[in-house]
Amino acid sequence: MQYVLIVHEVEAYAAWKQIFDQAAGLRKSAGEISYTLLRHDNDADHIVHFSQWSSLADAKRFFESPELVEIRKKAGVKAPVFQYLQELERGVL
Repeated sequence: MQYVLIVHEVEAYAAWKQIFDQAAGLRKSAGEISYTLLRHDNDADHIVHFSQWSSLADAKRFFESPELVEIRKKAGVKAPVFQYLQELERGVL
């Protein structure tokens, strides 16, 4: 499995979330399979977006596209950090 981990601060979570939800079709057609949103326990505007992708090449192409750069600006995203990850192992304890 391939995953993307994005950590970023947003200007306002509610405004960011609305744009994030509007982009669901774009993300799906680009190859996003599932996602989880997390936030820091003491900062509602510090977001972690963890998602599973069809391929890392698809994810990189999507997140580095000029269209997504503009969407991030509109959503108030500040300095996103992207990690492209491949699953090594999964377990349940």
